[in-house]
Amino acid sequence: MKIWIALACAAGIADGASAQDITLKPLLDARLRSETVDQDDLPDRSQAVTMRIRSGVQASDGPFSALIESEATLGIDNGYNDGLNGRTRDPLIADPQNVELNRAQLRYAVPAGSITVGRQLLELADQRFVGSASFRQNQQTFDAVRIQWKGIKHLTADVTYAWSDRTINGIDGTGARQQAVSGNNFFGLLGYETPVGTLTGFTYIVDQDEAAVQGFRLSSQTYGGRLAGSQPLGAGLKLAYTGSFARQSDYHRNPNDYSADYYLGEVALSRKALSATAGYEVLGADRHGPGGVALTSFQTPLASLFKFQGWDDKFTTTPVDGIRDAYGTLGSDWKRQGLVSDVALTATYHRFDSDRGDTHYGNEVDLLASAKIDRYTVSARYAHYDADRFAADTDKLWLTAEFSL
Repeated sequence: MKIWIALACAAGIADGASAQDITLKPLLDARLRSETVDQDDLPDRSQAVTMRIRSGVQASDGPFSALIESEATLGIDNGYNDGLNGRTRDPLIADPQNVELNRAQLRYAVPAGSITVGRQLLELADQRFVGSASFRQNQQTFDAVRIQWKGIKHLTADVTYAWSDRTINGIDGTGARQQAVSGNNFFGLLGYETPVGTLTGFTYIVDQDEAAVQGFRLSSQTYGGRLAGSQPLGAGLKLAYTGSFARQSDYHRNPNDYSADYYLGEVALSRKALSATAGYEVLGADRHGPGGVALTSFQTPLASLFKFQGWDDKFTTTPVDGIRDAYGTLGSDWKRQGLVSDVALTATYHRFDSDRGDTHYGNEVDLLASAKIDRYTVSARYAHYDADRFAADTDKLWLTAEFSL
C-alpha cells in the first residue's frame, strides 16, 4: 500500500507542473539462458532453460518522468531446483517462474539532483551492499524514496528510505525465500571528489522485518568509507584502485549481539584492450563474541551477490568464521571488430580462506566470453569451485542470448 500512496503524492506534485510535450520511451529487455549445475554432494544435475522478458514504458514531461515495467520469467526446461519447488536432490538455480510488477516509479530530476518515488532499482556504489541482483532472471527491486543531490561542486549525497525489498524469488516466494521482505531500511552515501579519487562515507541500515527470513538475524547496521579513483601512468597505461573499510553490528530485532569488519583493496592496470586486476576482500567474523554462532559474521543480504566471491555462489551467506577472498583477473575487451562490438574475454581465480582460524575453504576459476552485435549480446560463462574444507566441488555453465532496446 505504501508504494501507491507515495506514487499518488508524487503524481499530485507533478500535476502542478507546467504542461509540456510528453515523450514516450518503450522499454524492452529479453534474455534466453541455459544454466547447468553439477554439485558433488547432490545426486542429480540441474538443467534450466529459462526465458525472461521485461517490458514497459517511460513517459517524460520536462523534469518529470513516470515509469512502469513488468517482468516475466518462463521455465522452458524445468529440470532444476528453483528454491521453491522442493527439488532438493538438485542443485539450486534461483530463477523461479514469475510474473510481477518489477518497477513503478515517479521521478523529478534537475541538474542539482533528483527524487525517485516508488518501486525502483537501487544499484549503490559497486552493489556490494545494495544492488539489483540483475544476473538472475528476476531482478531485486525496492519500494523506496531516493534523493540524489549534487548542488555543491565536488560533493554528492545519495539517501534512500526503503520499506520493502522485492526479492528474486518472485510471486511464489514463501518461507525463508519471501517474495518481499518488509522493514525500515536506510541507505546513505556522501561523496567528495578529490584529486586521487572519490571519497565516500556510507551508512547501510538493513531491517529484515520478517521472522521467516533467518529469524531477523540479517538486520544490521553498517558504517564505513570507500576511496575509488584512477591515474594515468604514461605509455597508454592506466591504474585504477579501490579501498574500503566498514564495521557492521546487529540492529533492531536481531537476537545476535555481534560486530564484524569489512576490508577491500583492489588495483587494476589496463592498456588499450588488456587489463589485469588483483584484489583482497575480507568479510570478517564476529570481533568480540565466542565464535560459532551463525550469522554473526559480516553479511550483505541486499547485495548483487553474483558479482562477488565467485560465480558458483558458495558464499552468498558469509560463513560463521568469515571469509578472506584473494583474487586476480586477466581480461581483454575489444570495442569494435567489424559488425561485432564489445568482445570480452576474462579469467578470474579466487582463493577462499576463513577470517578466524586457519581454514582453507577452496579455490574457484571463473571464465567468460561475450560479444555484442547491434542490440544483441551473447555470452558463455563457466565456473569451477574446487572445495577443500567448505561446501562441495561444483561446476556451472551458462549460455546466454540477450536483446534490449
